[in-house]
Amino acid sequence: MGAPEATAAISPNPATFSYEHEGDRQFATTLARGLEVLRCFTPLEPLLGNKEISVRTGLPKPTVSRLTYTLTKLGYLRHNMRLGKYQLGSAVLSIGYPLLASMNVRQVARPLMKELADYCNGSVSMGVRDRLNMVYVESCRSGNSITTLPDIGTSVPISQSVIGRAFLSACTPPERESVLNQMKVKEPEAHRKFRPSIDKALDDIRSRGFCASTGELRREVYAVGAPMRRTVDGEIVSFNCTVPGFMVKKGQLEDDLGPRLVAMVRNIEASLGLH
Repeated sequence: MGAPEATAAISPNPATFSYEHEGDRQFATTLARGLEVLRCFTPLEPLLGNKEISVRTGLPKPTVSRLTYTLTKLGYLRHNMRLGKYQLGSAVLSIGYPLLASMNVRQVARPLMKELADYCNGSVSMGVRDRLNMVYVESCRSGNSITTLPDIGTSVPISQSVIGRAFLSACTPPERESVLNQMKVKEPEAHRKFRPSIDKALDDIRSRGFCASTGELRREVYAVGAPMRRTVDGEIVSFNCTVPGFMVKKGQLEDDLGPRLVAMVRNIEASLGLH
C-alpha cells in the first residue's frame, strides 16, 4: 500500500525567460516561448485555451495564438475544435521517449525498486531535476497497493519532497546554492516555509544517508529519500520510498525503511560501476 509523493500541478512563472536571459544574443526567445507554452499543460489542466495560456506565460494573446498554431501544425499540440482549446499532441512523446530509453539506470534500478516496494507495501520512485521540481522517471509499487501509481513525468517540488531534498544533498555546494537562490526568488513562500526542513534533511543525509518526512507533502503519506552518486554523464538521480502513514510503526522510517532505501541505492551504484 502506498502513494508516491503528490503530483504538483505547476504553472510556469510569467515569462520567466524574458528577464533571465535578457541580453543573451545566443538565446532563441521564440523557441523558449514555444516551450513555455508546452509546459503550461499538466495532468490537472490538460486542456487550455489561448487566453489561459497567455495568463500562465505572461505572453500577449496574439503571440500565444501564433505559437499554438505553429505547435499544432508540428504535432506538439492538438486543437479540440468542440471546446476551442488545445492539448498536448503525440509529437511530445517522440521527444521524451529517447531520453527515457537511454537512461540505463532505470533498467538496472527497476527490479530492486520493485523488491523494496513489495517489502514495505508501498511505492518506490526515481527522479531527476526539472527546474525547481523533481520529475519521476521510474516508479514501482507493491502488488498489494490500494492506491494509484503516478505516471512517469509526475512532478513534485524540490522544497517539499524527500526526493528533492535528496537531490540537493548530491549537488556541489555552488549547485545547491544556485537552486536555493532560484527557489528564494521564484518561490519565496516555499523557501521561507521549508528551508529549515531542507537544512535538516541535508544534515540527516550527511549523517545517515537518507532523510525522512512524516506527511509534509501529503498528510497521509510518509516517505524517506536518498541520493545516488552522479552517473557518468553527470546526472543527479535520487529516490524515495513512500508508505501510508497509518501503516508506519514508530521508528520504522528511521530504523528500517531509510536504511533499506540506502542499501538499494548502493546496490544500484555497484551495478552501474559508480564508486
